[in-house]
Amino acid sequence: MKPVCPFVKASRPEDAPPPPSSRKHQKEAGADPASVSPKCPFGYDAPPDSGAISPKCPLGYDSQTFKLGPLSCMICQALLFDCAKCVPCSHVFCKACVLRFKDCPLCGADIEGTEADSNLQSTVDRFIEGHGRIKRSHVENVDKEEVSAKETVIYEDVSLERGAFLVQQAMRAFRAQNVESAKSRLSVCAEDIRDQITRTGSTSELCSQLGAVLGMLGDCCRAIGDAASAVTYFEESVGFLEKLPADDMEITHTLSVSLNKIGDLKYYDGDLQAARSYYDRSLNVRQDAAKDSPDVPSQILDVAVSLAKVADVDRSLGNENNATQGFQEGIKLLESLTLKSEDIGLEQRVR
Repeated sequence: MKPVCPFVKASRPEDAPPPPSSRKHQKEAGADPASVSPKCPFGYDAPPDSGAISPKCPLGYDSQTFKLGPLSCMICQALLFDCAKCVPCSHVFCKACVLRFKDCPLCGADIEGTEADSNLQSTVDRFIEGHGRIKRSHVENVDKEEVSAKETVIYEDVSLERGAFLVQQAMRAFRAQNVESAKSRLSVCAEDIRDQITRTGSTSELCSQLGAVLGMLGDCCRAIGDAASAVTYFEESVGFLEKLPADDMEITHTLSVSLNKIGDLKYYDGDLQAARSYYDRSLNVRQDAAKDSPDVPSQILDVAVSLAKVADVDRSLGNENNATQGFQEGIKLLESLTLKSEDIGLEQRVR
């Protein structure tokens, strides 16, 4: 199953590439393909003949390639968070990142201490606040000589595009174990989506995005040992994901994973009955999905995993017969799997 990022928006008609006939017409008219302006990576392309100017991030941050920029930490490669300046070399990193080093990762100088760089952090915060909020610069007159004099900036809600940017930065920080940075970016993203829901209502797209972000916030809390907050985020994630159609395999998988994560936290906390309840809910979601897609190996594997989780709790609760039955059913499902070369990822999961 190919995952689908909940922040990938459906293509709009105006974003679609011109049909072959249009390109042929341009070629016949003598248009130089190299002179065609590239599409804005944020999707803020101007409609034809509008005189609009597609903005580009002046610092090089891009929602598709996510290259490093001057406000990036060279350790976690995400935007700087809780900036710390090394003494005496003055190189700046995220505080949580650089505290793991005795020598500066950039120049190799001994780190005698660190100082907070509030001015740079303020710049980063302002950059995040403004990033992706300018829709386009627009002029009524398309005369190029008058563009700079008459252009006005139109601000529109583009929180979804900014959301993709923030999530990517958060994922970078989380992979580098800079969890507080990831949590901060995800919190801003969740706030953006909540504001959008307040204005436009709970659409499937927004519920999917918020459910995914809340789940990632739950992962952040779990990583720092805040189980109570993790459960709260996971439960809220489940609440939004349950509003979505059950025929989307990726959303169904995300929902079942969130339920299992709550079950895991309850299990480790010693609340076996609550853990079994969440594991059972996840199992039901996965079994329903498997009925709709019986030939998809990932769905069968998910059911087998959930059967094992429920059976493990049953064993801990002393329900040996139920546990044995659950394990046997899971084993049969795994034995029925026939993995192809493109399913190598699933084969590794089975192991």
